[in-house]
Amino acid sequence: MYAFKIQGGYQLKGEVEINGAKNAILPIMIAALLTKEPLELSNISYLSDVNTLSDLLKSMGMKIKSKKNSLILTADKITNFHADYNFVSKMRASFWVLGPLLARFGEAEVSLPGGCAIGTRPVDLYLNALKEMGAEIKVENGYVCAKGPLHGADIFFPKVSVGATHNTIMAAVLTKGTTTIHNPALEPEVMDLIDVLVKMGAKISGIGTKVLTIEGVDELHGAKHNVVADRIEAATFAVAAALTKGKIFLKGAKSNLMTAVIEPLKLSNVVFKEEKDGILVDATKASLKSTSLTTSEYPGFPTDAQAPLSALLSLAPGMSLIEERIFENRFMHIPELKRMGANITVLNNNAVLITGVKNLSGAQVMSSDLRGGVSLVLAALTAKGESIVKRIYHIDRGYYQLEKKLTKLGAKIKRIKSKN
Repeated sequence: MYAFKIQGGYQLKGEVEINGAKNAILPIMIAALLTKEPLELSNISYLSDVNTLSDLLKSMGMKIKSKKNSLILTADKITNFHADYNFVSKMRASFWVLGPLLARFGEAEVSLPGGCAIGTRPVDLYLNALKEMGAEIKVENGYVCAKGPLHGADIFFPKVSVGATHNTIMAAVLTKGTTTIHNPALEPEVMDLIDVLVKMGAKISGIGTKVLTIEGVDELHGAKHNVVADRIEAATFAVAAALTKGKIFLKGAKSNLMTAVIEPLKLSNVVFKEEKDGILVDATKASLKSTSLTTSEYPGFPTDAQAPLSALLSLAPGMSLIEERIFENRFMHIPELKRMGANITVLNNNAVLITGVKNLSGAQVMSSDLRGGVSLVLAALTAKGESIVKRIYHIDRGYYQLEKKLTKLGAKIKRIKSKN
């Protein structure tokens, strides 16, 4: 067990490289199951989730070669169609192997998923889509047992689901006939997966619209792909700049993918300048302003940026309201922010009222999930005194070498051993 020890009050300045998006890397790695030929990926960060998924795919027979910031995945000899609980319970995205395995091999046995405890995220949409495509599905002893063959179908999602969209697209690209997906997720990470699949020979139209049409092909081939930059990591460092009145160049970040996050920061006089290979975030003249935010599907305000913004708004004079419309139980970090002096009232399971305070104080706090954990790190960067953020294994799932990046920018942060 490790923790971060952070001394607050230091201005952050310099350049930080934004790695490939975790939420794109994972489904794209899984897409390697759809072809016998190598899939070469660059702009990879070796997050704990990436390592967990690599272990799962290797257990199925996939060969994975890793180099600096790159992976080569070859699924020419898949012999095991079983995704064990020990892998899937650690990371929800592992469940997405279900669609590709079923489409290419006609069978799959996948444990029901785990991941961050940020609310109920049922897999009904995943399974109903595959049933519409002809799959025989049973849930036994905590496992989804599925058999094909699949056929094209009209799929209607009653609500937007990134995971169900990933899974259904990957199942459809190798399924005979035409599959139409109504109300798919439009997140940049979904678009990045689609980009890879098209490079591999998939026939997909309606990209970027609310109706996707997929013509199944007999086989896909290998491809090379540079994973899209992580907009949530970029947003996190933008908030860090705002909290410390710093000036940070986000190398590789793209502002057009971050519009919903940039807008509330602009209210606080944070300046964003698009440059050739990234975004310059200048918060040296920032003056935090209260605001209201509601999370929603892309292009709305992302649920993954809600916790970092709550840390920022805890110091914004006046009252701010945050409504969480994607997941329930995503305010588990609030009691920990209150330990640092934040004045936040949880109104119900999906809303908080924040009254800005003059400053935060260092304290011992504990991460409960990935994004909530990083919000505590952000708060600690600006708090008076020393903070200890425990259970940072949650943070390691989505941020690669976070303490090294922050140290390079001037933060006083160390990874230390912790008993809990």
